[in-house]
Amino acid sequence: MPEGQTEGTRFVQATLKVLGGKWKILILWQLKDEARRFSELKRLMPEISEKVLAQQLRELENDGVVNRKVYPDVPAKVEYSFTDYGKSLEPALKALCEWGQEHLKRVEPVE
Repeated sequence: MPEGQTEGTRFVQATLKVLGGKWKILILWQLKDEARRFSELKRLMPEISEKVLAQQLRELENDGVVNRKVYPDVPAKVEYSFTDYGKSLEPALKALCEWGQEHLKRVEPVE
């Protein structure tokens, strides 16, 4: 560990390696309650490009957080969901949501 770096820093870096980026946490938020198809995720997050969504899902799958299930239908049906390991992120996602709610109360003017 580099001098002056706490052990906690190493853990945060490990977390950011998996969850870092503009879209991963939002993708996980959309998957927290149910499996979703690619097109459904795209519709829920219209600002993300299909290329980036596919890339982020692939990275989350490679990290063991998201499961990709292909059904033998024609046309092929693919669903994304949490793995059991990915479900361990649910308390962290909930905490981030709650923090964001409190943050918005603080920064947005009351009408």
